[in-house]
Amino acid sequence: MSDKITPEISDRICKHMNEDHAEAIALYAKVFGDAPETETAKMISIDPEGMNLTAQVKGASIPIRITFDHTLADSEDAHQTLIGMVRQARKN
Repeated sequence: MSDKITPEISDRICKHMNEDHAEAIALYAKVFGDAPETETAKMISIDPEGMNLTAQVKGASIPIRITFDHTLADSEDAHQTLIGMVRQARKN
């Protein structure tokens, strides 16, 4: 059984994404965050409705909120949704 998305689970997901999937986070910002000139990005938090990123664009740090296409049920749903979003973004 997967964990509900609590602040602790959000921190765990963000730490993993920032350490291991920085390229994917920048892709989220570019494609879903309407910031195509993103150089790098960091995941700040994730909740059942969306994720908060900070993107570096032309030397400036900008906050980005990306809303999911559905409300996440748990951490496994978050995992599958993030994977699906990367696949979708790479097709664009």
